[in-house]
Formats: sequence, structure tokens, C-alpha cells
Amino acid sequence: MRDARIGGVAFGRLAPDECARVHEAAVGILERTGARLMEPRAVELLARAGARTDGDRVWIPRELVERALATAPRSITLYDRTGAPAIELAGRTFWAGPGSDCLHVLDHRTGVRRTPTLGDLRDGIALVDALEDLDFIMSLFIPGEVDGRVADRYQMEAMLAGTTKPIVMVSYEPSGMEDAIRMAEIVAGGPDALRTRPFVATYINVTRALLQGQSELRKLLWLAERGYPFLWIPVTSGGTTGPVTVGGTLALNQAGVLIGIVLSQLVREGAPIVVPGFGGDGLDLRTMIDPYAAPDARGPAGALAHWYGLPMFSLAGGSDGKVVDEQSAAEAALTLLVDAVSGGQLTHDCGYLESGLTGSLAQMVICNEIVGWIRAATAPVDVSDDALDLADVDALGIDGSFLDTDHTLGRYRERWYPTVFDRGSHESWLAHGGTTLAQRAAARVDVLLAGRRPAQLEPDVAAAIHEIVERAAEAAGL
Repeated sequence: MRDARIGGVAFGRLAPDECARVHEAAVGILERTGARLMEPRAVELLARAGARTDGDRVWIPRELVERALATAPRSITLYDRTGAPAIELAGRTFWAGPGSDCLHVLDHRTGVRRTPTLGDLRDGIALVDALEDLDFIMSLFIPGEVDGRVADRYQMEAMLAGTTKPIVMVSYEPSGMEDAIRMAEIVAGGPDALRTRPFVATYINVTRALLQGQSELRKLLWLAERGYPFLWIPVTSGGTTGPVTVGGTLALNQAGVLIGIVLSQLVREGAPIVVPGFGGDGLDLRTMIDPYAAPDARGPAGALAHWYGLPMFSLAGGSDGKVVDEQSAAEAALTLLVDAVSGGQLTHDCGYLESGLTGSLAQMVICNEIVGWIRAATAPVDVSDDALDLADVDALGIDGSFLDTDHTLGRYRERWYPTVFDRGSHESWLAHGGTTLAQRAAARVDVLLAGRRPAQLEPDVAAAIHEIVERAAEAAGL
């Protein structure tokens, strides 16, 4: 497992007393306004625990919130497919990866925005597997040649076959989620093995904080019962589904987060739930587009998650630009840097363009470079005796050269060196074609894909996984 700690002074948009104020506002919303839950089992579970209910509406008292917060785990470890620890969701750490389900791909060879294919999905997975500073995989694209009712099964099959890195999985319906988890259980060697060393976390996106759908709630209950980690991510949009201010939207959204925490802990104390490190967002009310790189709400939800001491899932690395250009690089760098210094933990959406509608493999390469730069800029500094190298300083420090010392030869690789950012002279840059960053990143995609051979699944395991995909397709009448 890499050292993903962020060194230096912590950055947070909210002070502890401000976090407490947002929390109190969220608890008050649950007690006064309540929420509408469209899954009867969730309502019944809360009623038995002491919540007031009226049909599908529930009012959750403070004591249920406090009890749930006391049992929700403070850290979650995700493993890789081989069973080795890969990601620790705790403290001020920074792990980066792509996003999911883009409707378009910006072809890095032609520059054309088009419908993705299964080949694009597999290429993207292989690329993320090869990029050293990306730590987990998501499903990247919705392949156009696959029926949407079963596309999530094809995506999961491709992720399991194409990388050993941890997977953050998205499903469209509970049945798709259950199939995906069964595939992971086959790879792990059974439910107990997957529960002990989980390499899959399920992303549950809740479209409104206080109006929670049956599909999302059924996923939560199913996963919590089995002790599998999941990301509970309500979304509230300032000015449309919540107050226009960052603070007001954040408080309303946090009420939805607390509902998920309470339900998960009622089902199973210690159920591994991950909360959002992003929230308080809003549409651009001039265009009605949901901006992925807006600065207004960046940071406060992460500060709130740290105040609770809960694992978090954050958002950075995306751009609202349409192509791989100056805007996309700047927005990716700015959002990733703020998320890193905030200690955003599990950070997704590297490679996103067009506000999450389009994915780009070249942009993914650039994001990987940015993440590496940020890690070098925020890593704890080694001030050990060996790092200080005082013996060489005493011997050479006034006018000597450290270039050929054993210390330099032994440790020069610890410095950060770029792969697509250019540091050469102007003459060297011209000699190598005078390329732009976008051109170098596109070329880097093909180099990495040409040399990548991901660890393959055993044939019987691959066959068992594909059988689940085929059964789902057959059940859908395909």
C-alpha cells in the first residue's frame, strides 16, 4: 500500500464549530421536516427503532443519529484483487481514480467525440491499471453496443478481468448490484473472503436528500446486511433541490447522509459506510449545467466528514471543458489540489470532460501526472539523519559537488520526474516534435496500452463471471 498521507498544515473550509452548526442544522431537519423513504423495509426499520412515521414519511430523532454515529466505522480498508491492502480510507489521505458511466468518449487518436464501445471501456480499464498514481477503477464509459438494462454487468466483468486495483462499482438497479457482487465473490473465493478483504465498494447515488428512492434504499439494506462497503452519496443542488447558498445546501444534503448512516447501523452495527466528501454544489443558474469544477462548494463537505471522523468519497479531476486543453488541465489541477490538501480520501472523476458527460483517456494521463505532482508537493518530508546527509555536507558543502556521491546515487529516484509535462530545453522540445501536452498525453495512452498485460482471471473464474452476464441478458430478453 502506498503512503497516501498528506503532510503539512491541514486545509478545511469549515472550522470545528462551523461543522457542529451544520450538523445541528441537519439533525434539526430530520426531526422537524423528516424525509420520504420509498422502501417500506427502511420505514419499518426506523419505526421499530423509535422514529415517528406516517406512511412513507419518517422523522428521525437525535438519539438515533448519535447512536449510529457511535458505531459507524472510522476507517475502511480496500484491497486489490490479489488480497493485498491497497487503500486505507482514514485520516488525511488522498487516493485518486476515474469516474463512471460517461455517455461519450473523446477519441484520443481522432479528436472525435463519439459513443463509447466495449473496446473503449477495456482500453480505459487497462490504462488506469497501468497509471501508477491512480489507485482504483470505476466503469468509465457506458458501452453503446450493449443494452442499457445489462450494461452494468458488462462493465463489472471488464473491470474484474482488466485490473487488479480496487473497484468502485455502479449499478442501475438492485439486481445489477447483486450480480456484480456475486461476480466479485467468485473472484474472491466466496462471500466470507470478499467480506474479509473487500476489493469492491458500491457507489449508491441518491438523487435527493429527503426523497430517497426504493432502488437506492434496497441497495443500502442489502449491502449493510452482508457487511460489504458502500458509498452513500445523496446529491442536493443549490437553488433547485436545496437552498442556493453553499451552507444551506450542505446542511440539507447532510440530513440525507445521516439517514444512510442511521439505516446502515440499524441493519448491522459497524456496517462499512462511506460518506460524501463533496456537497453544497449547485447548477450554474445561467446555463442549468451541473459544473464539475466549480470552486464555491469545494472543501466544506470534506471538512465535515473529517469532523465526524468517517471515511469519505470525494470528487476532483473533472473539467467542464469539452476538449483536452488549457481549461481541462487547469480545472483538473485546481480541483485535485484542493481535494488533496483537504484530505479527500477516495477521489473520483479523473479524466472527465464536459461536466461528466465525456471521458478522455488522454485527459486521464494528464490527471495521473497532476496527481503525482500533488503527491510529491504534499508528502511528509523526511528529516532523518540519512536524509539530512550531514557527513557529505561537512565534506563537500562549501564548494564541492554532490552529483556523484553514494547518497545521491542511492536516493535521486525519490525526486519526482514527469512523464508528459515537458522540462527540456526549447531546442529539445522542438527536436521531439514541438508537441503540446494534449498531444504527448494522447501518445502516452497508446504506449501504455501497447505494453500492458493485466493479470488475467483463471479461465474457470472468467467463465463463471460471464455466465452471470449471460443470464442477466437472457432474463432481459436479449
